[in-house]
Amino acid sequence: MSYVNNIRMFVRVYELGSMSAAARDQRTSPAVASARISDLEKHLGVRLFSRTTRSLQPTENGRIFYDGARRVLEAIDEAEAAVMDVTQNPRGTIFVAAPLGIGRRLIAPRVPAFKTLYPQIDVRLRLSDRGIDVVAEGIDVAFHLGLLEDSTLKVRTIADCPRLLCTSPAYVARRGMPEDGAALVRDRHDCLNLRFPGAKEFQWTLLTPEGPRRFEISGPFESDDGDVLTGWALDGHGIVLKPQFEVADHLRSGALVPVATATPPLPVQLSTLSQHRRLKDPKIQLFTDFIASQIREDLRRAASQE
Repeated sequence: MSYVNNIRMFVRVYELGSMSAAARDQRTSPAVASARISDLEKHLGVRLFSRTTRSLQPTENGRIFYDGARRVLEAIDEAEAAVMDVTQNPRGTIFVAAPLGIGRRLIAPRVPAFKTLYPQIDVRLRLSDRGIDVVAEGIDVAFHLGLLEDSTLKVRTIADCPRLLCTSPAYVARRGMPEDGAALVRDRHDCLNLRFPGAKEFQWTLLTPEGPRRFEISGPFESDDGDVLTGWALDGHGIVLKPQFEVADHLRSGALVPVATATPPLPVQLSTLSQHRRLKDPKIQLFTDFIASQIREDLRRAASQE
């Protein structure tokens, strides 16, 4: 098994381009990672990486070996999955990624219940509103909210999430109630922007009587954390575009009120992304099925409580 571990470490070093990053990914130390690569190089009789104090680059032999190493690991993972007793003894670690709002409200609260059902499966949950590279970061399943660009990943649709524009009553009292997207632009309402490096222009696509239309709105504040935007909206600093499940409690209490209801946002698709080979792993199927069913129930409950 140590040889397989060496191969697995090589693949992660190759993909991440860093010995220390691969060590963190494999939950070990840089010294152990370096030793495993050295052992593999000794076994093969070739250098797999060119190392300097500032960089680490695969050699030609390393590039050749990578393709075969990936196929070996995929075959091992599939073989282990084939002999695993799915119903009696699922085990291992699942690496999961999700946006902050979904992760905090829909996924994290369900992880303990999943762990109770499957005590030998560990879940490592990473939350961020920034985009991730599922392959490079070793993610088994990533939850995604929004339109998907062309991808080589396996996409599984979970549900369509209703969205709305909302703000605090104090903001409405100060700035007035915008009826539609045109009023947002015309009256220069303060719109709170979810934005991070590399994000596209600040636009909201709203459903008008003529069909979907993009409105180029503006505002004084922006953040890469959706919960920060909700906090600003609650404090009366502007209007926020949110999935309904994220603000359902605030709407019921009256802390937030819907605005521009004549041109609502389109629903947003909630999906999971996985590498095709990972879907054959029973523990990943179990986790995805469990969380998907719970999310659908949560969304139905939020809709029924409007």
